[in-house]
Amino acid sequence: MLNDANVKDYMSANVTTFSPEMRIEHAIDQFIDKRISSAPVIDHTGDLVGMLTERDCMKIALSSGYYEETAGKVSEYMQPAPKTIAADASIVEVASMFSEDDHRRYPVVEDNCLVGEISRRDVLKALRTLWVHCPNC
Repeated sequence: MLNDANVKDYMSANVTTFSPEMRIEHAIDQFIDKRISSAPVIDHTGDLVGMLTERDCMKIALSSGYYEETAGKVSEYMQPAPKTIAADASIVEVASMFSEDDHRRYPVVEDNCLVGEISRRDVLKALRTLWVHCPNC
């Protein structure tokens, strides 16, 4: 039963995204206002082109403040080609990925188009639900 659970059943479909042209200051505002720690970066066609994190922004803010420079666009600081999850991937596969790295969330894609995001918490909720319905699995 655990292997039958797919990412698309537990992911968040309503995801805050950034464009590569967005000013980094606006992205920082979004992180603070929406209380998020990372966001996918998508281009004008809807393709996922990167990921921007609070950590990336922290480095920018420190550097800009120290050198009294203005920061640039999201595209200058994002992490290109982020690790992604397919919408039909199993929850067990994603749980294993989370246990092996520091990621808090992964973008979920179909044909390189962003369709959602799955977090550690989403996976824990899925596993809890599946355990309740299948205590002997």
